[in-house]
Amino acid sequence: MRDAFELRSILCAWVRKAEHDLEAAAVVLKTGRKAPTDTICFHVQQCAEKYLKALLVLHGIPFPKTHDISELVASLPAKCRPPLEIEVQRQLTRYATISRYPGDYPEPTLTEAREAVRTVRRVRAWCRKLLPRAALRKE
Repeated sequence: MRDAFELRSILCAWVRKAEHDLEAAAVVLKTGRKAPTDTICFHVQQCAEKYLKALLVLHGIPFPKTHDISELVASLPAKCRPPLEIEVQRQLTRYATISRYPGDYPEPTLTEAREAVRTVRRVRAWCRKLLPRAALRKE
């Protein structure tokens, strides 16, 4: 069992990394029409994944090394699950896998990238309401 200091430290680390991913996505999105939308969407997925993993850590729920948003959401207690439609969860998961390497897939449009950022901001807000304030402080 983790003591409060250790738990806070671990949660802070997950939140910090999630925030870095959101910041990266937002900065790249600001470049406009020439923005690499696959990069934006990859960082969006990473932000969501890390916030969900922070909630799992908070509840003492072990999780595998996975990028599957649906699996992470399903692992959370029902009251802690962000209100994300299953198709949105699947799309976020696809961003982790298809945008990481070259392949035969369509690049997300700028509109899709903007929507992905809006979606992850909702996930972020949901998760931050459930995490202890001490875990949200910048160190």
